Amino acid sequence: MKTYIVGNWKLNFTVGEASIYLHKLLKTLPNYRDLEVVVAPSALALQPLSLQVDRHKIKLAAQNAFYRDTGAYTGEISFAQLRGMVDFAIIGHSERRYVLREDDKMIAKKVAAAIRNHITPILCIGEIESERAFGETKDVIRDQLIGGLSEVSDDELSKVIIAYEPVWAISSAKSAKLATPDEVGEVVNLIRKTLMDTYGAKASENVPVLFGGSVNASNAGAYLTVPGVNGLLMGASSLILNEFVDIIEIAKRVRA
Repeated sequence: MKTYIVGNWKLNFTVGEASIYLHKLLKTLPNYRDLEVVVAPSALALQPLSLQVDRHKIKLAAQNAFYRDTGAYTGEISFAQLRGMVDFAIIGHSERRYVLREDDKMIAKKVAAAIRNHITPILCIGEIESERAFGETKDVIRDQLIGGLSEVSDDELSKVIIAYEPVWAISSAKSAKLATPDEVGEVVNLIRKTLMDTYGAKASENVPVLFGGSVNASNAGAYLTVPGVNGLLMGASSLILNEFVDIIEIAKRVRA
C-alpha cells in the first residue's frame, strides 16, 4: 500500500505565493514509486497550479467542494468542476465540522460526489477534547466513520482514504496536546475494526488510514511507524518548505 503525505494549506498563500512554493517543491522532490505527495491549496489557486504541477511528483487536492454537480448554488464549487483538476479532496475536516457546522449527512453526500467524479475523498474524523475526556472517543469515531461512508458501497470503499485527526491535537487548537503513538494506534485499530465489521475484511483491508495532528519533522517518524498508519495529513508543517520536505524524506526512509 502507498504512503500518503498530504499538506493542507488551508487559508494561506496567495495564488502567486502558492505557485512559487509549488515550483520550489517540484525542483526539490524526485519521483517516488510508493510515496504519494499531495498538497491542498486554496480553491483560487487550484486551476493555475493544475497547469503547473508535475503529477508524477505531486498530486493536488481540493480542501472542500459542494455535493451537487450543477445547479443554483451561489458561491459553491462542485466536484464535477474539479474533475480532472485534482486527484483528491479533503472532506469532513474538523474546521468544516465544528466551525462551519457540516454534519455527517452533508459529509456523506460530499464523499459520494467525490467518488462519482473520480476524485479520491480523504474523509477526516476525530474527537474534540471534551469527548475524549468523557470517554466518548470510540462512539464519536464510529459515528463519524459510518456516517461519512453511509453512501459508499462495498465496491467503492477502496476509493476512499480515512484520516484520523483528533481535534484536541491540531496545532490551531487553543489547548493542543500531542497525541502519543499509542493513542493513535488505539483509534486506528478501532477504525480498521469498524471498517471490517461494516464492509467485511476483503473490502476494508486496502483502505489507507492517515494521521493528522500537530505533525512535524520531529514526530513524523513515530507516527508513521504506528501499525496501520499509511501516511500523514498536516497543516502548519506543510507551509514551511524545508519542514515539509524533511517529513517527506522521513516517510521515504521509514517505508523503505
